[in-house]
Formats: sequence, C-alpha cells, structure tokens
Amino acid sequence: VLKAALPYFDCCVANIPYNISSPLVFKLLKHKPAFRSAVIMFQKEFAMRLVARPGDELYCRLSINAQLLSNTQHILKIGRNNFRPPPKVDSSVVRITPHNPPPPIDFDEWNGLITLCFSRKNKTLGAIFKQTNVLKMLYENYKTYCSLKNLKMEVAEDNVKATVMDILSKHEYVSRRSRTMDIDDFLKLLKLFHDANLHFSS
Repeated sequence: VLKAALPYFDCCVANIPYNISSPLVFKLLKHKPAFRSAVIMFQKEFAMRLVARPGDELYCRLSINAQLLSNTQHILKIGRNNFRPPPKVDSSVVRITPHNPPPPIDFDEWNGLITLCFSRKNKTLGAIFKQTNVLKMLYENYKTYCSLKNLKMEVAEDNVKATVMDILSKHEYVSRRSRTMDIDDFLKLLKLFHDANLHFSS
C-alpha cells in the first residue's frame, strides 16, 4: 500500500500493520483530492503520540506534523485481550480529518524546522540554535537561497549566530522549549527565519 498509487476515496476505515503507521498516515494526508475522514487502528503508543498536545509527555514531531495537516481525535482504546491470540501491545482507534484546503506552507521547510527543534524537545531553542552544525546548515542554505534568488548576501558566516540569536531573543523564543510550543508558535518562528532569508531545506 505504501508503493501503490491510491485511487480516489472519501473515507478510509482500516486495521493496518503497525510498522507502516507513520508513512501511511502521511501518504494519506498528502493524497489529492483530500478525503473526508479516516478511522484507523494503531498501536496505542503511536495513537497517543498522534493526538498528543503541547505539554503532553508524548508530544513530538509526529504530533505537530499530523496536526498541521489534519484534526486528530482519539476514539477508543482496545486492549490486547480483545484479540485471539492476544498481541504484545494494546491498540487505539483514531479519527483523522484532513484540513481542506491544506495550509499554504512549504512542508519541506516546515519539516526541516520541526525536525531540528524536536531533535532535543526538552532543550531550549537558544541551546539548539547555538550548535555549530545547526549554524553551518543555516549558513549553507542561506548562501544557496541568495544565489538562487540573485540576492546580495548581507550575513557573513561569522555573524550567523548573532543573527539567529537576535531573532530568537527579540521574539522571546530563546528560553522556549519545543515540547510546549503549538503550531502557531512554530509558524511564527518559521516566518521570522524566512524574513531573514534563513531556510531549513536546501
């Protein structure tokens, strides 16, 4: 199913192999035209991550990416003893309703920011963005973007850190942690970086 082209469909009801849960969810959410609703049984831990909200222990990159593109709602838990023979894990059913139209956003850029921020979701953004490899990535993408857009480079490599920290501090992001931030927080942050011609995908 991950390799097959999906036909038009309006609703999806499925009990899927749990090892394809994440790629299948995002294949469905990227399907055009958007479907009306999907009701799918997942491994319980995956389902709880899918519906987790800012501040929840299981809130993660999966949570915010899925919720950027859809409404996710936990329907019911299904204990392992409801099956014969019983599996090793409990299950949960989740309803996924895509946002239609989808948000007008470059998902590669969004996912680049979210992947970076949730790589250490309990660290402050100030600590994450001070890392040498992060600053190097931003500068390399900055050079590429300026070249493609025929823009004058106004930020030198040794000034990237100051530029990034200025963005974070002016808008009170330095001490924020990804685990407590919602979609609007990250959309604003992404725009602030884009306004400075700093990007997260090459």
